[in-house]
Amino acid sequence: MDCGARKGLSQRHHFKHNHEIHETHEVKNSCVFACKTTAIMRKDHRPYSLKKAYLKFQNLYANHFLAPHFERFGRGHAFMRPWYVEVFGGPVEIGDYATIIATRDQVVRLSVWSVQEGRGGICIGSYGLICPGVRISSGSRITIGDNCMMAGGVYITDADWHGIYDRAGFGRTLPVSISDNVWIGDRAMIGKGVSIGENSIIGAGSVVMHSVPANVIAAGNPARVIRELDPEQEMRTRRDWFSAHTRLSAELAAWDRAMLKDNTLLKWLRYLFFPKKGD
Repeated sequence: MDCGARKGLSQRHHFKHNHEIHETHEVKNSCVFACKTTAIMRKDHRPYSLKKAYLKFQNLYANHFLAPHFERFGRGHAFMRPWYVEVFGGPVEIGDYATIIATRDQVVRLSVWSVQEGRGGICIGSYGLICPGVRISSGSRITIGDNCMMAGGVYITDADWHGIYDRAGFGRTLPVSISDNVWIGDRAMIGKGVSIGENSIIGAGSVVMHSVPANVIAAGNPARVIRELDPEQEMRTRRDWFSAHTRLSAELAAWDRAMLKDNTLLKWLRYLFFPKKGD
């Protein structure tokens, strides 16, 4: 997969998003994909205008401070707390319409370390979701396709980083390839030389040291295939979710205004400095 000339480039004319769309859906998008088990969301006490300003600030921060560290920094991204995203080395590439969520206690780290010239690199496709605590470390090459979802605490590496007997050495490296629309569960680890086929799911806490075919669910330590996906079942991807952007933008903006309509600056300040039970 060539990230410099990805098929996503040919899809751009279908998506005339602006940052406002992604800023609006950012919080809800993270809840849909990263917090499906959460039954009740904490109330947002911010006035609508303050929330919009904060989300815009996050994207401005990402464009100013993070973008220079990327070989390619796709458009239409949505960042939540980008100051907790660390990018080291390069090249690191990320496609269009990525959603990246970081927290103070679960930093997202994209690192390239290599002792050989021209080796090491991370390429992440379009419409991806990266949740808090994801670490991707490359000494050879890590390629991640479009529509991939990485849940909290996922670790992907293409290197041992130390030899079995030479603990001062760099260790073995073998490229990692993750195909389109792969879903990697919480705290899963993907090791060197692994390829994961299209649409497959890696169960939470799994340790993947051997390649996984397409359209299966793999889980365990070491991970093994435990189920095949139904080939007759229609597969809906994150790209599909973004495709109806005009309707999506309008619906999410209306939802925000309705949920925050009674919020005022004074109520928000009261919540910050004098919180009450149930806030």
